[in-house]
Amino acid sequence: MTDYLFPHDSSYDTERTGYNLSVDHKPEVVVVATSAAAVVDAVRYATGRGLGVAVQATGHGVSVPADGQVLINTSRMDGVTIDPATRTAKVEAGVRGGALVRAAAEHGLAPVNGSSPEVGVVSYHLGGGIGVLGRQLGWAVDHVRSLDIVTADGQLRHVTATSEPELFWALRGGGKGNLGVVVALEIDLHPIARLYGGGLHFDATDPAEAERVLTTWGAWTRTTPETMGTSVLLIQMPDLPVLPEPIRGKRVIHVRVAFTGQAADGERQIAPLRELGPVTDSVTEMPYSRIGTIHAEPTAPAAFHARNAMLHSFDQDTAAEIVAEADSARFLVEVRHMGGAFARPGAMPSALGRRDGDYVIYAGGVADGEAAASLTADLDRLVTSMEPWATGGPAVNFLSGPEVSAARLGAGYRPVDLERLAAIKRAVDPADVFRTHHGRA
Repeated sequence: MTDYLFPHDSSYDTERTGYNLSVDHKPEVVVVATSAAAVVDAVRYATGRGLGVAVQATGHGVSVPADGQVLINTSRMDGVTIDPATRTAKVEAGVRGGALVRAAAEHGLAPVNGSSPEVGVVSYHLGGGIGVLGRQLGWAVDHVRSLDIVTADGQLRHVTATSEPELFWALRGGGKGNLGVVVALEIDLHPIARLYGGGLHFDATDPAEAERVLTTWGAWTRTTPETMGTSVLLIQMPDLPVLPEPIRGKRVIHVRVAFTGQAADGERQIAPLRELGPVTDSVTEMPYSRIGTIHAEPTAPAAFHARNAMLHSFDQDTAAEIVAEADSARFLVEVRHMGGAFARPGAMPSALGRRDGDYVIYAGGVADGEAAASLTADLDRLVTSMEPWATGGPAVNFLSGPEVSAARLGAGYRPVDLERLAAIKRAVDPADVFRTHHGRA
């Protein structure tokens, strides 16, 4: 039986709360859906009362609170079906990335998954999907074969490139939660069972040393094959006993690598990084099921604020600017290497915005109340300092939190695609039932 939870119910707060606590939902009712039929009923319940509908699986990408609306929690819809013969997976709305990776790995297959095992698979794909192996495989959205969606008219539709080409185009990269509730995806899998990957930590206490490591990493990325995925993180580590002594309580640079070639070739590839003298080195051959350990991203909910920008290049001047601007322990800065298959169009056209960046820079931190304004000002300052290298827009996949504006979202798309998305929105959801998240923005 589907639960309809109201503010007086004991489970209401638990079920309305997602990963990013910077957005505090106060919905009129939370519907804990366990099936597509339950989602259909919830949408009809909302439209019958003149209420808007929002959807949340994990709450990583939330940007607008669903105040006074119907919030559909899809986290219980966790079914995954792997078809080894066709190399595909059918994934329900609440499945997290780690669960999909583990299920596919049992058959020697891999999805185009993101760096965090905790992020929802459906919303990750709808936003584009920046995968750890994206330089080799492209955007995750380019590997979507079909979608099952409940639209504002309360109908369950099976959407493919042939059955509903306009909706198929729009759903893949056109934002999250503004055209309906996607209850399932069918996606491609790839024959990857093992990889050579892990991380190298460098002491970044000395700004000159931090600049040297970042500069070397940037130059190194220009020599790597598409089978090498990599990113770099500048962060102040907490002083916790659970952390290795060389990085405990220190400012560090974490270089991450994921290589799908032979381990011996991977060793040769990363030799220039090891010559810099890392204080920890976890790079090794591993089963694909452990890919989530490479970035080792936080899992505890927090009030997170972030900014990002696509960059056309990364050189010594970029590195110096990052070190100079990222002088606060309050936020982290990450740069991911893009290019390769990220830059090429998918086999099927989609609404995905910018493919023109060779790098994406992401800055984020945790803050509540009045401290949030100061933090976001710092984040804005850092991203603004990247303008000499910026392509002019963000990676839509990384947009989240209450600061997502219409201008920031729109900069992630070509004007012609924004017009096409708006026309599809008017056709599919003329009453603007799905008005939160990226839809409201």
